[in-house]
Amino acid sequence: MEKRILGRTGLAVSALGLGGAFISRWGTADREEARSAIHRALELGVNYMDTAPSYADSEEVIGYALQGLAQPYYVATKLGGRPEPFNPRDKQGLRQSVEESLRLLGRDHIDVLLIHEPDRPRQYDWWENYDRFHGPVNDVLDELKAEGLIRFTGLGGTTAYEMPHIIATGRYDVLLTAFNYSLLWREAEVAVLPEAKKQGMGIIVGSPLQQGALATRYDEEVERGARWLSPQRRQQYRELYALLDETAMPIHEMGIRFVLSNPDVAMTLSGSRSVAEVEANVRAAQKGPLPQDLLGRLQEIADMVPMRPYEEPFGLPFGRDYRGPGHAMAWRT
Repeated sequence: MEKRILGRTGLAVSALGLGGAFISRWGTADREEARSAIHRALELGVNYMDTAPSYADSEEVIGYALQGLAQPYYVATKLGGRPEPFNPRDKQGLRQSVEESLRLLGRDHIDVLLIHEPDRPRQYDWWENYDRFHGPVNDVLDELKAEGLIRFTGLGGTTAYEMPHIIATGRYDVLLTAFNYSLLWREAEVAVLPEAKKQGMGIIVGSPLQQGALATRYDEEVERGARWLSPQRRQQYRELYALLDETAMPIHEMGIRFVLSNPDVAMTLSGSRSVAEVEANVRAAQKGPLPQDLLGRLQEIADMVPMRPYEEPFGLPFGRDYRGPGHAMAWRT
């Protein structure tokens, strides 16, 4: 597995990391299956795992899986959502959350501790000052770093235009940006990635497969269903599928290799929840960046929909019942 330097942290991290959101009861009820997936990832050279208190029981599952392992690896987790009711400006509560993370993960320190959703105040209202983006969480991070309980700090969010203002403070070592840099979604290129690079941050891309929308093909829905697809997004999918047919490349491979083709990206996270998924995603990452001519073709397809169409569901609900904004989605059975 290729190693890349995670910005100013100096950490040599695997180009493919393991995202923990679905290494939890969200993704599998079988802890032994999750344990096997994590062990296989480590065997294949993955050395970085990302989790969070808000990812169901992910921290606990990862801690269980890592018991007794001697090989080196890095673990990142987040502040946000714990303890409940959560107050993002309660310093004591934030420290309690870190202590609980350490207990669940079975570690004496956290390699990277990120502020979760610092760019979405309706979710977590972190900041007392929204011009300087200062709040008690910054004091807690400084204290934890001085005490050796965390090594590096970071931001984990999803917006394309709010996040760069927080990045520009220069306070943080790592950026995890999700849902805005993939085969068809490129808004992070506008300001998020350039500002993170300017600040020397290690850049990690989450959800390169858009939580499933680019993990497998949905030919039938693209052609005759998914009424929530805008006409321009539907045509864009048709063009992408035609390119996949021409290159005979699986969509998940093209998606992972696209993100890793950007030299400014240190790592992308895969949401693998089984040994088979781990092996498939590692095989894709090991093939390395895509050739320049293919990247050019993909740019033309991405340019068909440069910004998200109004009313487009944040996570495209292929395979799920969806009846419009505000409707609770359910997987079809």
